[in-house]
Amino acid sequence: MPYLASDTRYNSMPYNRVGRSGLKLPAISLGWWYNFGGRDNIENGRAIARRAFDMGVTHFDLANNYGPPPGSAEVTFGTLYKQDFHPYRDELIISTKAGYDMWPGPYGEWGSRKYVLASLDQSLKRMGLDYVDIFYSHRFDPETPLEETMGALDSAVRQGKALYVGISSYNPDQTRRAAEILRDLGTPCLIHQPSYNMFDRWIEGGLLEVLVEEGIGCIVFSPLAQGQLTDRYLNGIPTGARASKTERVWLTPDDVKENLPKVQKLNDLAQQRGQTLAQMSIAWTLRKPAVTSSLIGASSVKQLEDSLGALNNLKFNDEELDRIESILKDG
Repeated sequence: MPYLASDTRYNSMPYNRVGRSGLKLPAISLGWWYNFGGRDNIENGRAIARRAFDMGVTHFDLANNYGPPPGSAEVTFGTLYKQDFHPYRDELIISTKAGYDMWPGPYGEWGSRKYVLASLDQSLKRMGLDYVDIFYSHRFDPETPLEETMGALDSAVRQGKALYVGISSYNPDQTRRAAEILRDLGTPCLIHQPSYNMFDRWIEGGLLEVLVEEGIGCIVFSPLAQGQLTDRYLNGIPTGARASKTERVWLTPDDVKENLPKVQKLNDLAQQRGQTLAQMSIAWTLRKPAVTSSLIGASSVKQLEDSLGALNNLKFNDEELDRIESILKDG
């Protein structure tokens, strides 16, 4: 049966302005980093994407290397776009990125003009799109002049292959310089995508201030710390969880064990707020006015709906914020 989007899709999602631009993003966006790859069930991905859009999630965030294997998330998006979302193209914000290893040889990663623009062409082909709404430099390249990388982003806009450009995981000084170069080129930096959660607060060390000064939006990834800030690990590491999979080195059993006392206390607070821990953790990332959107992943419709439930209570009183700070500091 053809997909027909819900008539009520815009009834409950807040949309926040991205920096000083004319664009708005949903308070919660859907990342395609995992669960949409070539090894995943496409019908599960279809159900997640449909439900997200029906609940007002207008922004799908991808990158050239998302999968696994790399590139396959964009292929999955292309299939679902053709079959389900094509009629809604003008209601969607689709982003992709270039920066990480994608093909053999010296031109398959980092930030050269050769790589960045070739990667975008490949991404557009995989997704079946004429353009993306946002195109990112996925990581700073210490060996390529920043003028070259930012110039490639500017070219993508001028070629009609991207409407806006952004950067991901650049530190404050790199961000300020990138913004200056792009401004001089006439293609402002729209948005920055850094990691941010209760266990990873590096953006509070100057980046958020730079973004506000430069008028750049901020969409944060990993708000749940790879699942640590959910109820998933409260009673140990379940079979199939990320922390049990040795090939995923960004979350280890030691990480889970070390943070467990804090997670248990945070979970108690979330329950007092009438939320799941995941909902409170997502809401916490959105407490900063500089944060435009929180980027979630989802392995099921149920998980997606639980995360979007964060929207039901985005406010924190001073006592709650102080308690969170105390838990994070002292355990």
